[in-house]
Amino acid sequence: MLFWGVGLALFAAFMWALGATLVPYIAGAAIAYLLDPLADRLERQGMSRVLATTVIVVSALVIFGLVAALLIPVLVDQVEQLVAAAPKWLAAAQEYLTARFPDLLSEGSSLRRSLATMQETLQSGGLAAINAVLASSMKLIDYVLFLTFTPVVAFYLLLDWDKLVARVDGWLPRQHAETIRRLARQIDQVLAGFVRGQLIVCVVLGTFYAVALMLIGLPFGFLVGAFAGLISFIPFVGAFVGGALSIGIALFAFWGEPLWILATAAVFAVGQFFEGNVLSPNLVGKSVGLHPVWLIFALSVFGSLFGFAGMLIAVPLAASLGVLGRFALERYLQSPYYTGRPPGDAA
Repeated sequence: MLFWGVGLALFAAFMWALGATLVPYIAGAAIAYLLDPLADRLERQGMSRVLATTVIVVSALVIFGLVAALLIPVLVDQVEQLVAAAPKWLAAAQEYLTARFPDLLSEGSSLRRSLATMQETLQSGGLAAINAVLASSMKLIDYVLFLTFTPVVAFYLLLDWDKLVARVDGWLPRQHAETIRRLARQIDQVLAGFVRGQLIVCVVLGTFYAVALMLIGLPFGFLVGAFAGLISFIPFVGAFVGGALSIGIALFAFWGEPLWILATAAVFAVGQFFEGNVLSPNLVGKSVGLHPVWLIFALSVFGSLFGFAGMLIAVPLAASLGVLGRFALERYLQSPYYTGRPPGDAA
């Protein structure tokens, strides 16, 4: 406990001090971990490790570049349209509430002042605020370094992944090596089942939501659908947030046409049904052991402590802590503290 406790404290201090600097390296390590099975498969088919790694990294960069070139302009355009349309929708909502509930929005009421302030803010500084957020969160130098270092780190780690795993295995204390290997295999099983499967679920759901919302004519359907698919990494949250945003937009866009409002809600109902009954059981599996509440808690805690780097390590650490917690509970149930029998009592 002393050894691992000190190690955990040093790791937390290291992450807190260098969290922002470590983002490209954590992202590169995550990419290498996710792509290592593919590299192993290409090796079994006769490729060298260098060639397999080169093919994977170059293919990933090409796919990422094509997707970014196709999607980013559409997303930026829809964000600008949303910012421009928000004040008009707010004014329409204020007029509707004034007509239906005159007492609620009487002259000088707090709700009326709040709506007026919100409308002025959106009109005067909505787009400027978004630009400021983007400029502050994606500084040019950091962005270039991230795009440069991450593929390089991923390439070298993927190239030497098996050697690194063998080297770490050689450092394990011999008395507990098999137990540590068993725990590592369980952690790997959880991560492989959750991360790889959930990434596919996010892509499938995001594509479905975006295409379906665009087909029914919902304004900003592509933006909302892509966002809902992105945050579907947290189970149930993507459907809930995306559905709330879409229905809110549909109430303004399709007012007087309840059929299209119901169609908007149906898109997320269908998506949630397929996620829960088809996608997640087959791609993620039932035995992952990452409860949604535990995952949300891990993302919140590590994100607040270590920033974006903390959010990157939240899922692996949540999975690892879950496996170690179950192992500790298993040992506790076998211990004299639980059984009440002295150590070594065969009974």
